[in-house]
Amino acid sequence: MRLDGKTAVVTGAASGIGRATAEVLAEAGAHVLLGDIAEGPGAEAAAAIRGKGRGADFFRMDVTDLGSIEAFKQKAYAARPQIDIVVNVAGWGRIEPFVKNSPDFWRKVIDLNFLGPVAVSRAFLDQMVERKSGKIVTVSSDAGRVGSLGETVYSGAKGGAIAFTKSLAREMARFNVNVNCVCPGPTDTPLLAAVPEKHREAFVRVTPMGRLAKPSEIADAVLFFASGRADFITGQVISVSGGLTMVG
Repeated sequence: MRLDGKTAVVTGAASGIGRATAEVLAEAGAHVLLGDIAEGPGAEAAAAIRGKGRGADFFRMDVTDLGSIEAFKQKAYAARPQIDIVVNVAGWGRIEPFVKNSPDFWRKVIDLNFLGPVAVSRAFLDQMVERKSGKIVTVSSDAGRVGSLGETVYSGAKGGAIAFTKSLAREMARFNVNVNCVCPGPTDTPLLAAVPEKHREAFVRVTPMGRLAKPSEIADAVLFFASGRADFITGQVISVSGGLTMVG
C-alpha cells in the first residue's frame, strides 16, 4: 500500500498511535504534516521521520481551539499545495466513575475526542470537495462501540465520532471523499501507561489474543483506509482489538 506523492495531516502525532501513524504513512511514501499540542515531542517525531529520508513537518495544533486549527491549516497549505489525507488521532480520557466526573472533565473529553475530529475534518474538506478526492480517517475507540466501565463520557464522545464518520461519509461520497474510522482496543500508549497496573492487567486478561495492541498495529489499519486499496470503502468502522470486541 503506497502513498507516494500524497500529503497527510495527522493530529496527536507527538506520541502513541498518532506518532506511529505518522511514521507508517511516511514509510508508505506520504509527506506527513504532524500536529500536536506537545511542541517538543512533535518536532522530535517529525525530525525522526526526516532522519529516515522521509518527508515530515511539525506544526503546533490544539484540536480544541479553532484558531489553532486555522493556523495549522494555513501553515499546512503553505508547506504543501494539496492535502490528500487527514487522520484524526488526538484524544484523551481517564478512567473514573461517571458520578465523580466534573462538568469541566466532560467538556475536555468531548472537545478532544468528538469536536476535535469534527473541526479538523471541516478545516480540510473544501479542497477535497473541490478536486473530488480525499481520505479522512478518524481513530475512535471500541469504547464508542460497546461502552467501557469508568469511561462513560469518553465512550459517548467516541461513539459520536463513529456516528459523525458515517454521516459525513454519506455527505461526501458524491465528491469521492472517503471517510472511515479505526477503533482500537487497549493499546500500549503513554495514555494507557497512566492507567493503574491492575486495569492494564485486566485488559490483557480479557483480550482473546492475550496482549495489548502495538500503536503500529492501529496505524496499519489507518494506512489501509488512507490508501487506494480502500477507494470503494466509506462510512466503515474497523476494530483493532485482538478480538476483545466482536460486534456487528
